Amino acid sequence: MKPIKMVDLKSQYDKIKDEVDVAISSVIENTAFINGSQVGEFRTHLANYLHVNHVITCGNGTDALQIALMALGLQPGDEVITVPFTFIASAEVIGLLRLECRFVDVDKATFNMDVSKLEAAITPKTKAIIPVHLFGQCADMEKIMQIAEKYNLFVVEDACQAIGAEVIFSDGTRKKAGTIGNIGCTSFFPSKNLGCYGDGGALFTNDDALAKQISGIANHGMFVRYHHEMLGVNSRLDTLQAAVLDVKLKYLDNYIAARQKAAAYYDVAFADFSNIEIPEKAKFTTHVYHQYTLKLHGLNREKLIENAKNASVPIMIYYPIPLHLQPAFSNSGYKQGDFPVSEELCQTVCSLPMHTELTEEQQAYIVKTILMQA
Repeated sequence: MKPIKMVDLKSQYDKIKDEVDVAISSVIENTAFINGSQVGEFRTHLANYLHVNHVITCGNGTDALQIALMALGLQPGDEVITVPFTFIASAEVIGLLRLECRFVDVDKATFNMDVSKLEAAITPKTKAIIPVHLFGQCADMEKIMQIAEKYNLFVVEDACQAIGAEVIFSDGTRKKAGTIGNIGCTSFFPSKNLGCYGDGGALFTNDDALAKQISGIANHGMFVRYHHEMLGVNSRLDTLQAAVLDVKLKYLDNYIAARQKAAAYYDVAFADFSNIEIPEKAKFTTHVYHQYTLKLHGLNREKLIENAKNASVPIMIYYPIPLHLQPAFSNSGYKQGDFPVSEELCQTVCSLPMHTELTEEQQAYIVKTILMQA
């Protein structure tokens, strides 16, 4: 049996090696390392895949979130609502822009924003909502958009873990993650479902004016060379990374199917164990399983992880500390107990190996290793 990894990028590369090597060689031969033709080609292909009018690439997912908020023209002191159970980037960019970060707790079953608590967090200073599509399935975007419209709020989707997932609306309409709000953001970090071989990110929008603003901000606030209409940033996707992503985009649906197959195996294997709770799939979204995350009940998580490590099974905790209790947010006014679901999840979740190259032999070994302690 091959060694088990949380993400097996080498095995994935081996399957598309010839295509990737040709794509990289083409960039090197042409030496157009910045804004080469492959960047524009990838943008077009990704826009077609997502059925969105505009894709603007950038340096990474965090930059995408920051640029999105800058493009909306928010001012210091404006409030932006997000969730405390996620990676820090969503809240970090709020603070960096001197906006006020307000949190709404997550739903215990899906790990995404608890929409029933959203309206109570809105104040006259609230200007935007950042729902996070965590672990590969979408937040309840239909309800979020209804609330946003009611209060005239912007919506920036953090789709960094959910590219390719679909929201299923009550009328049967389906839209890709990141294409529903005013702006969607994603990351192409190597471990993502669509990952490059370095850093990369992108923003999506159907709004022509926003697309122009985003493009300018990402390029030093410049629309005409050396004419800077605003303060911007320097954030772009390298041509090499665009070339790799354009190859991998062709396989994204296959990658999603492989992850869903692996998740189904785990679902069946752990279904009958009361102290291990499998991920719940919401009816209003598909799940692309960036992570496969269990909730443990009555088990010593740290001991389980250590024993699994000794058996060469990697297990990760995403995330051990909710954002409102992070030192970086010590001045936010929040305290322990304010978001009990997020706090509980941080103490009980663990994520299993999940990637496109998992074999049933590997999964059987992973399951056996965990159930020995359950």
